Amino acid sequence: MIQKKHIIDRFISYVTIDTESDPESNTTPSTKKQWDLANKLVEELKTIGLEDVTIDKNAYIMATLPSNVDKEVPTIGFISHFDTTPDFTGANVKPQIIENYDGKDIVLNKSENIILSPDYFEDLKLYTGQTLITTDGTTLLGADDKAGIAEIVTAMEYLIKHPEIKHGKIRVGFTPDEEIGRGAHKFDVQKFAADWAYTMDGSQIGELEYENFNAAGAVVTIKGKIVHPGYAKGKMINSMYIAQDFINSLPRMETPEHTSDREGFFHLHNMKGDVEETQLQYIIRDHDKEHFEARKEVMRKLAIEINNQHNKEVVKVEIKDQYYNMREKVEPVMHIVDIAEKAMKSIGITPMIKPIRGGTDGSQLSYMGLPCPNIFAGGHNFHGRYEYVPVESMIKAVEVIIKIAELTATEKNTN
Repeated sequence: MIQKKHIIDRFISYVTIDTESDPESNTTPSTKKQWDLANKLVEELKTIGLEDVTIDKNAYIMATLPSNVDKEVPTIGFISHFDTTPDFTGANVKPQIIENYDGKDIVLNKSENIILSPDYFEDLKLYTGQTLITTDGTTLLGADDKAGIAEIVTAMEYLIKHPEIKHGKIRVGFTPDEEIGRGAHKFDVQKFAADWAYTMDGSQIGELEYENFNAAGAVVTIKGKIVHPGYAKGKMINSMYIAQDFINSLPRMETPEHTSDREGFFHLHNMKGDVEETQLQYIIRDHDKEHFEARKEVMRKLAIEINNQHNKEVVKVEIKDQYYNMREKVEPVMHIVDIAEKAMKSIGITPMIKPIRGGTDGSQLSYMGLPCPNIFAGGHNFHGRYEYVPVESMIKAVEVIIKIAELTATEKNTN
């Protein structure tokens, strides 16, 4: 049904364009280079035949596939982001195509001895005999979320070429800056005008998610006092030692490397300092809202405790909520998850309904009035040199999009 070479070529044309976002920037998009892919996508959507193709001043792209049925059916949407994470370079991506994967080690980069091995990444074994697209070991790949974009564009192109497949009005949306938490910030839900949507931003084939973390960011600032070390007794206050006390007072096993499933965590992802001032940057995550609030309170109380020990404010904690668990907004309209589950089963995929240990544009969009579960895009090991995507998973994602569109238009009870 879907030509393998066609989707490979489309995907590679996306990932070879650097679209890394920048959390330090105040513009939208956060980097000018995101416009390179955004403008390309606008032209491509017009070329394949979509209507109402628009791009606004912040690089948010929207387009329409008109309904081809003579009855009123819900308008659905499919959304992906085109930026890549600033955590690892996405410049000069050189994809490698591994045909008929043999289940053994893949040498990504011989000169640097970088190996993608099933002994460490066990999911590789699931794709023996398939076609994999990998990195060359020096960059990320960008399957997060250019695989999702390639799948949406390919699905829309297929529906246009096959009008015998009945569907209602479909809206397409592509966003910048998702990787720095801003992908939905300037998304015009009213303009998008869909009853519900799906982000194509998951990982392994079969993933279907409508739960995600409640999320907050915390900045902990510790103030010290610098004095010449030769005369420091009773006078110097070393902020780095106080920072160490703060770090060690949080539960060590409640960190990303020690938690799974619905278990929350505190994650120290950046620190910098000297004697006079140290700054710690944390992210706080938990699926349970009460536990989420309790985690924030733990950090606040810890600051108070340390300040009391020093008889003055040496620690300041600033916490800002980032997004919330979309489950609260999706459960009242669970038919939208049921349709996706049925679509997967009808094409031979076993759905894996599980919570996201992270967030997507969909979590914010759900709270903005657009319920938006998340569907697999096929990639693995996002945000690093070991990222890969099986082409067969991408093709299946295209088929899921097509089947969701068909079921939404033909099922009797879709709302």
